[in-house]
Amino acid sequence: MYEDIKEKIKELIELPIIQRRMELVDIEWKRERGGWVLRLFIDKPGGVTIGDCAKISELVGKILDKEDIIHHSYMLEVSSPGIERPLVKKEDYERFRGEKAKITLKEPIEGRKNFTGIILGIFEDKVRIEVDGKVWEFSFELIKKANLQPEIKF
Repeated sequence: MYEDIKEKIKELIELPIIQRRMELVDIEWKRERGGWVLRLFIDKPGGVTIGDCAKISELVGKILDKEDIIHHSYMLEVSSPGIERPLVKKEDYERFRGEKAKITLKEPIEGRKNFTGIILGIFEDKVRIEVDGKVWEFSFELIKKANLQPEIKF
């Protein structure tokens, strides 16, 4: 049910966001203390501004009101993915090749579910990451969650 509504929302809003030279990074649709929240993460080269978030919020609000696919009240939030950007699409693993990331799997491999290391990209349709000198490969479908883990240097 939750995935169905997320897919419908994505189908409606992704192209209009792309037409504004931005990327829809991820969508969260969940019930929180204050009620239902639709959280959109957008990005563009050089990063997004508060103004970008406001424009996309207004655009998405109009689209969703017109299409009427959500039949109860909800809060719409639009923001940047932040420095720990989620890796959601296969293309993300190519785009951020050489960057540090944390990957959590749905099922353990060799007794582990969490891997933090350097993204090596996509090879033969599998995500490849180097952790402490060892190369690991995972099918994209096995990944539960993945985020960049930038190292902040002072």
